[in-house]
Amino acid sequence: MDLFTVNENEITVGAKISQLTSDLNKFNLYYHTYDQSLISDEEYDRLFKELQELELKYPDLVQPDTPTQRVGGRVLDGFSQITHELPMLSLSNVFSVMNEVESSLRHKELFQFAERVDKELGVGIDQINFVAMPKFDGVAISLIYENGVLTKAATRGDGYTGEDVTQNVKTVRNIPLSFTNDLTRSEIIEVRGEILILTEDFIKLNVEQQQKGEKIYANPRNLAAGTIRQLDTSMTALRPLRFFAYSIARCSDEVKCNTFYEELELLKKLGFTISNDCRLLSGIKELVIYYEEMLTKRNLLEFGIDGVVYKINSIAEQKRLGFVSRAPRFAIAHKFPAEEVESEIINIEVQVGRTGALTPVARIKPVNVAGVVVTNATLHNQEEIHRKDIRIGDKVIVRRAGDVIPEIVRSIPEARTRELDVFHMPLSCPACGSHLVQESGETIIRCSAGLYCIAQKKQAITHFASKLAFNIDGLGEKIVEQLVDARLINSIPDIFRLTEIQLISLERFAAKSARNLVEAINNSKNTTLPRLIYALGIRHVGEASAKDLAKAFGSIDKLLRATKEELMQVNDIGEVVAESILNFFAEEHNCIVIDELKQLGVNYPELAAKNLFNPQVTGKTYVITGSFVNHKRDEIKARLEEFGAKVAGSVSKKTDYVIVGEDAGSKLEKARELGVTLIDEERLGTLLAELDGSKTG
Repeated sequence: MDLFTVNENEITVGAKISQLTSDLNKFNLYYHTYDQSLISDEEYDRLFKELQELELKYPDLVQPDTPTQRVGGRVLDGFSQITHELPMLSLSNVFSVMNEVESSLRHKELFQFAERVDKELGVGIDQINFVAMPKFDGVAISLIYENGVLTKAATRGDGYTGEDVTQNVKTVRNIPLSFTNDLTRSEIIEVRGEILILTEDFIKLNVEQQQKGEKIYANPRNLAAGTIRQLDTSMTALRPLRFFAYSIARCSDEVKCNTFYEELELLKKLGFTISNDCRLLSGIKELVIYYEEMLTKRNLLEFGIDGVVYKINSIAEQKRLGFVSRAPRFAIAHKFPAEEVESEIINIEVQVGRTGALTPVARIKPVNVAGVVVTNATLHNQEEIHRKDIRIGDKVIVRRAGDVIPEIVRSIPEARTRELDVFHMPLSCPACGSHLVQESGETIIRCSAGLYCIAQKKQAITHFASKLAFNIDGLGEKIVEQLVDARLINSIPDIFRLTEIQLISLERFAAKSARNLVEAINNSKNTTLPRLIYALGIRHVGEASAKDLAKAFGSIDKLLRATKEELMQVNDIGEVVAESILNFFAEEHNCIVIDELKQLGVNYPELAAKNLFNPQVTGKTYVITGSFVNHKRDEIKARLEEFGAKVAGSVSKKTDYVIVGEDAGSKLEKARELGVTLIDEERLGTLLAELDGSKTG
């Protein structure tokens, strides 16, 4: 009798869910990994729907490897961290000199790697057995299976700790959610590989984006990386991600593999996709042939690669060679050279970044570079343009730097058929027309109208509303972007003109959230001078500098009128920072913004001039640890900083004093070990009273 047509009375619901789960996973495996359809699409959809309905009705019976996870649907709060039991180390790289004819010179670094390996193994560089495979241009992922069921998935991160992307990884169709682990007899097995998007799928996605008038994705790798870190798992499920396994990192029992090639064969038996271009090779000459072959066919492959990987085949020899620093000695990545092609510069446009930096960008005739169609390339700055003698109309050589960022290598002046004009950067901001400034020793030119410039306004508004500035709860980056795009905010003062009626008309806003945001904005009007100065986003002026400036001048008006000499008398304000402050206030638009803020009710208590010098505090480094009966740690920190002290988070040889409260831990032990002077709460009270007494009105 067909299992799927039996009555629920004839079989337990749990057994039915289990069988449906098992069969659908099998159908998925054959379809996505082996390109075989065991049943029709209609039949698959019917069984899938039947499983969904049973799971909805009996949620306690859902299997951990249910295929319904493939569609996503969860919205994650964020990504927690997973520590890799075995670090995900990067491989060392070797490169080839493409203009050399003789193989030993062209592939000199590869020969040197083989000689280092042979020095340990002693079999001759033409006798060493390797496995060669493509070096995927994707996102490295670790998969943890417990008793054959996928339980965790993590990104590489820094090699030691990665992000937990389990829910997103479960939507990748060709990753087995479970397998029969009789092949390994292992309770724990960790599989590593690369998540990527095939070139054909990437092109289709961009065609769809273009038809919808939406953003064109830059390259498959960036799209894959962004997709695997989506907080909405249903969005991840919509993208055509693929996983290629390349190693078994660890297992709780020994996998019965004597060679790396056997390991790859085992991965295939477990249902993982392995590149068809993995080869078992013998000797350095075969490595060179493989490299040349893959270099020739790189743009014909179904996915992007930026080189090839060679790994010693014998597991015993791998263990013998071991590791050096952060890389294995038994494997190497042989990187491809960046492809260089010829194109022509149609125009040079100057873009204004979110920080006000001006960047010249070359618009070029579309050209395929390393498998990607490039239509523009960065020119970095004016000096770079002059050094390479690049002009509009020039024939140029284009390459993808690091196989990612398009750049102009050089111009071809001999191809000029007429005199071409030398390019010069604009004299004013192309986005808003404001003055441009260039700090001494810098090649970057910046727009000075931070609060006014249309190109900078989203970042300026987000910074203004941030926690250390006006601390407007609910006005984060995404909401700012939404409000600016809806033209409800064109400049910082517009924040204080927002109404509940305007907000309710937008997506994401209901009556309560609109009311809460308007209330938070109104509450933020009563601020402090340090917060106001910091919120203006003056280049080089951080939280500490804002506090020092507030103490020195007492009001925004006095700061506006300050001279360079007066500014440089303030603690930690040097010539560069002083000039940055002067340039900011010299821009009329910025001063207009400050006036508008005053008119809209933004206010702060002015500070009186004070004697803020104390030999025990000024210029000293303090650390605060433990809890206190009569003082709050934030207040202690603020009082010390007011008198020019630095309050650090950890004890070191540079620490002058440690203020110790109840339940002090490792910081107290470290202070005693280093002989740092300790201050208890009683002595702290005396010190703070002394500081209060030294203030003059």
